[in-house]
Amino acid sequence: MTWPTTRFAGIVLRRSAVALLAPFLVLGLAACATTGRPANAAVFTDQGPADEVRIGYFANVTHAPALVADVEGYFADALGDDTTITFTTFNAGPAAIEALRGGSIDIAYLGPNPAITGYVTTNGSLLRIIAGAASGGAQLVVAPSITDVADLAGTQIATPQRGGTQDVAARAYLAKHGLSTDLRGGGDVDLVPTTNAQTLQLFTDGQIDGAWLPEPWASRLVLEAGAHVLVDEADLWPDGDFVTTTIVATQEFLGEHPDTVRAVLEAHVKAVDWIDEHPDDAAVVINDALAEKAGKALRADVLARSLSSLTFTVDPLASTLDDLFTHGLDAGTTELPLGIPPDGVLDGIYDLRLLDAVLDAHGEPPVDSAGLGKE
Repeated sequence: MTWPTTRFAGIVLRRSAVALLAPFLVLGLAACATTGRPANAAVFTDQGPADEVRIGYFANVTHAPALVADVEGYFADALGDDTTITFTTFNAGPAAIEALRGGSIDIAYLGPNPAITGYVTTNGSLLRIIAGAASGGAQLVVAPSITDVADLAGTQIATPQRGGTQDVAARAYLAKHGLSTDLRGGGDVDLVPTTNAQTLQLFTDGQIDGAWLPEPWASRLVLEAGAHVLVDEADLWPDGDFVTTTIVATQEFLGEHPDTVRAVLEAHVKAVDWIDEHPDDAAVVINDALAEKAGKALRADVLARSLSSLTFTVDPLASTLDDLFTHGLDAGTTELPLGIPPDGVLDGIYDLRLLDAVLDAHGEPPVDSAGLGKE
């Protein structure tokens, strides 16, 4: 099986030597919308720089640009002394979406499927995707006794959080191979929402049979617990390109404080460029940041393996989003109300105008919204 194709001109880190639970409730549009079509795009009201910007990200290798921009002071430098920055770390995307929904953060690095759910369940009023951050770095790793997809029948497989990007990918893949899953547990394969650290221990103890995980956790199960790769998600996409991490902003904050959002994106672009240009130094900075933010640095071999499977890019790979949306619909983690067709529901989810302005200032080409937003 392959999943649809996309190409992008991004910032790449592929150097093999270089060397984070609440249950997710599936929400329908019915409580939030009547038309099933997105709200208008953010109107920049230019209220000036925000007094505070609250940024959320995961203390994870897949969020390396956020880690670098935080610990290296890129966010602080771009935003200046007049804007206070508050950082919050999350274990999975659905929790970050709830924080955006609850008004406790303004901008978040997260996976595409939670971003889709946050968008469609609010009829487009909650957020916009404003940039990409990473592609790749997700695998289904399993016990040595499992050598074929058919062997997964009757197993327990962990994913970071129900409705998260890896959870949706796992459900879509299993369904394509005739294996059922159930959002309440059970099915041919029992997908168990589990925090990544617990997943490692449960696998080590023989309590689960494998997991569909982002880096560095896939590498940790392989190198520290004896798992092997059954599915590298990159192999499911032509050219191996699929979106893993995006940046979203609430529509309210984006509309009221475009200068602040642009400054955040300036720092993000700088971090991605620096990672690409200084891969050896980047590995050290990323590991030091993980030690600070997650409480423990990675083994050198784990870090090297993790980074070798990731591409860091500001391009959000918009051409893959419709297919990820379909995967969520098919998996049951994204729901539309009765009578609302999926066509057009994602229209407007991207607002790449500020990113493109930053890229233009750097002499870099604009990125593509694939017809799903402003650019």
